[in-house]
Amino acid sequence: MSQAMVPDRGDRAAVPWRRRPAVLLAVAVARLLVLLPPRRLRRALTAARNGAAPATAEQALAARQSVTALSPRCAGEGCLQRSVATALLCRMRGVWPDWCTGVRTGPFRAHAWVEVDGRPIGEAHQAPGYYHRLMTVPARNPQA
Repeated sequence: MSQAMVPDRGDRAAVPWRRRPAVLLAVAVARLLVLLPPRRLRRALTAARNGAAPATAEQALAARQSVTALSPRCAGEGCLQRSVATALLCRMRGVWPDWCTGVRTGPFRAHAWVEVDGRPIGEAHQAPGYYHRLMTVPARNPQA
């Protein structure tokens, strides 16, 4: 597993003061969005994605690390809020990763994450297909 993809629980000091407001805004908006039903959440994220370029793995990882550094909930088991906040922070920077939710069956576990080029970003599981995707908001509209 490459060092750049290892989960990082973050260090508050690693996020410069000038970037903290955007990170905290993304975390706060994500906290509200995760309360929506899944269909409305996907619709909101699809609208947010419009006009964004695809994110690189480095951009997505930097956003994820900033989110986990400033939010204890996102650094812990709050994968849905963490993934939404990461995607929103990327969007504030003009890019969008693939946002995904899915499950695995043995043992059952639901999860939400962001990925770039089919590779999960900052996750302990790096193999594509570890989770079966149920809902995605890809960086680019597949019909485009």
